[in-house]
Amino acid sequence: MSTNLRAALLALCAFGVFATHDVIVKVLGGSYSAFQIVFFSALFSFPVATIILLRDATKDTLIPVHPWWVALRTVAAIGTGACAFYAFAVLPLAQTYAIIFASPLLITVLAIPFLGEKVGLRRALAVLVGLAGVMVVLQPGNTELGLGHLAALGCAVFGALASIIVRKIGRDERSIVLMLYPLVANFVLMGVLLPFVYTAPPVEHLGAFFAMAVLAMIATMCLISAYKLGEAAIVAPMQYSQILWATAYGMLFFEELPGLNTALGASIIIASGIYIVLRESRKGEDTTSPVLRTRTRLDTGVTPRVSTMIRANGDEPPLSPPPSSPRVAPRAPSMRGLPGRN
Repeated sequence: MSTNLRAALLALCAFGVFATHDVIVKVLGGSYSAFQIVFFSALFSFPVATIILLRDATKDTLIPVHPWWVALRTVAAIGTGACAFYAFAVLPLAQTYAIIFASPLLITVLAIPFLGEKVGLRRALAVLVGLAGVMVVLQPGNTELGLGHLAALGCAVFGALASIIVRKIGRDERSIVLMLYPLVANFVLMGVLLPFVYTAPPVEHLGAFFAMAVLAMIATMCLISAYKLGEAAIVAPMQYSQILWATAYGMLFFEELPGLNTALGASIIIASGIYIVLRESRKGEDTTSPVLRTRTRLDTGVTPRVSTMIRANGDEPPLSPPPSSPRVAPRAPSMRGLPGRN
């Protein structure tokens, strides 16, 4: 079995576990506020953050190099988590995934003003086609749109913003800083809101909250192994397999059958996303790589990003390699006996 095939299988397994995580979110969403779910997710994620902090040998403080960008990313991560958990709770799983899958397309758009990147005509058309797919899923005018749809769209937008900021400051900030600030902010902010929405969970629901954290950790580790084994262009598109898990889980547990508009819109979004991934995998054609650099699902601030954990282990290459300078042949020593310059 080739390494790319093994990587693809690991990624499929990872996103299947992520989908199982989301099923628990949906089940708990019937009994608890999204704020309470995020709070417990953050609470049970602290042991993971502690392990990463212990493995980070960087001799530096936890004070961010770019405090305003870190603050904005923290706000985006909080928005992503709250919107995602609410959307999973009230919308069919397949429909939620279809809308959230627009995030890589939004990353491509946001890279223009935030990173100064240029998007070619083909990629721009792919983005427009993908966003048209979102409209097919939403069916504005024919479907009564609610807070759940708005939350799913908000999740895609906030997640894209968080990913763009990571690409902008990721080379300067410590991995643990990028993870810890959203985690602490989620814990504190949701803790402040918790008394207004709190419902005492029975023991089995506490176990479900803990299982969410465990499943997220297992999925993240599988995805890290996949990216270490195979090419990013092979692994990244595997995230779209979640739509299959969502359809199966929706039918099995929630009697949800995706409508024609959801299936058609999801196909359009996935096709445009895969096209962008394949375009990015061709060296020398474009310098933008939003999907490949995202490396995982949206950053909710309570689940460790794959890129964060890879960088913490010292295995992550620079986000954007510096341009190579032309090689200049060494000059011969001068008559004065001084060494020549390269």
